[in-house]
Amino acid sequence: DRKITARMQGRRGPSVLQPFWDVEKLLKKETKTINRVQILYLMSFLIFVVITGALFFGGYDLLLVFFTLTTANIFLVIAASSGHSPYSFMGAGRELIQMLAYEPMVLITVIGLYCVTGNFKVSQIVISDNLPPVVYLLGIFVGFMFILKLRKHPFDLSTSHHAHQELVKGLTTEFNGQMFAIVEISHWYENVFLLGVLALFFLHGNGTSVSPISIIITIIALAVCYFIEILIDNTNARLKWDQMLKSAWIVTAVLGALNLIILEVVIGGMK
Repeated sequence: DRKITARMQGRRGPSVLQPFWDVEKLLKKETKTINRVQILYLMSFLIFVVITGALFFGGYDLLLVFFTLTTANIFLVIAASSGHSPYSFMGAGRELIQMLAYEPMVLITVIGLYCVTGNFKVSQIVISDNLPPVVYLLGIFVGFMFILKLRKHPFDLSTSHHAHQELVKGLTTEFNGQMFAIVEISHWYENVFLLGVLALFFLHGNGTSVSPISIIITIIALAVCYFIEILIDNTNARLKWDQMLKSAWIVTAVLGALNLIILEVVIGGMK
């Protein structure tokens, strides 16, 4: 991400290993906590994010997977709001608004995958003998891509990664040292998990195993999707929270709900 971003801006950019070096440095720094439970909340955030990835790549129920991810994000919000900084508290509030914005699209995505494959289990979705789910769920796929922008431009409202934003640092204002390292590591897990969810739109099989061709197509598709996310991140100005909420719900209603309605009509007609 940082390397491609630098190239888009005409810079050489850091090494691809720089994030690992940054986390290593954070782990060695002295950590100051606002209260005794803040580090506990952050550790709970990391643990639930790891559990989310384990459940997903273990092939478990997709509804349970997203429920676990939501629980993890709630712990992050509680950790941020437990501090005394108004910026941190405001960032926590905006994170809740973002959760309110993307949760309907997440639910529609799970329902859409079930309608196409007849299963909530990840292990069964990837070996479904239908066409790739993206063929039936193109609107839902685009909608899910849209909500993935909620931690990056133009919707990085709660974290505020860039210095020119009025919220300074938002959600992570009072996180330092090992606490901030926990947040960074958790986001690595979260990014890999979300790419895995995108992969569900392209993977399919013969009912018993995943098609090798679909794996190759999926890798290419994920690379393209990730590049598009970075491109949008570098070419869009930041929006206000109300614009984010409205646009997310409009996309959910127009692309997500409409796709489900059309899918139901098509499936009903086939029956």
